[in-house]
Amino acid sequence: MNRVVHPIEEESYRRLRARLDTSHFPPLTRAVVERVIHSAADLEYATDLVLDEGELVKAHAALHAGAPVVVDVEMVGAGITRRETVCRLRDAESGPGLTRSAHAIRLAYEEVGPGALWVIGNAPTALEELLTLDAAPALVIGLPVGFVGAVESKAALRASGLPAVSNVSEKGGSAVAAAALNALLYHPTSPSEETS
Repeated sequence: MNRVVHPIEEESYRRLRARLDTSHFPPLTRAVVERVIHSAADLEYATDLVLDEGELVKAHAALHAGAPVVVDVEMVGAGITRRETVCRLRDAESGPGLTRSAHAIRLAYEEVGPGALWVIGNAPTALEELLTLDAAPALVIGLPVGFVGAVESKAALRASGLPAVSNVSEKGGSAVAAAALNALLYHPTSPSEETS
């Protein structure tokens, strides 16, 4: 993907790297960690994020091969640039034992089927619902934010064995979830495309 990096972004990354050495991370891990930190101006994500380079390599390939991207809320979708996303929250309804966010995940799965990349940055119940489905995801970016259910839903994601990007703390949100996906979108698909 050809992308022109604005000078402000270049300077922001220079300052980030002056404050935190990320050179020891493998390429895609470094890309995700740096972009998440950049989106939140929060250096603690370097030790809070949980991710695996091998899983990121497979997800990167799936993403660039055209796998669907599903988001839990439109705010996450708005932060993902240069890629259409699926968000079914407007069509969803809550019911007994089912939040609107969880219903939206069911609807999205009915639409896209297995092999999608799921980006959840808002609702822990959306992540919990995804874990009940046989979604066979290419990757789950599970970074919901909050004091109720967020930590537990992310722990359940890690325990599930699904390929994932998550974090240990209550932190998260739409901006960081979108940033994690954008890191994979922006990362070169071949070594000859790498510039930094």
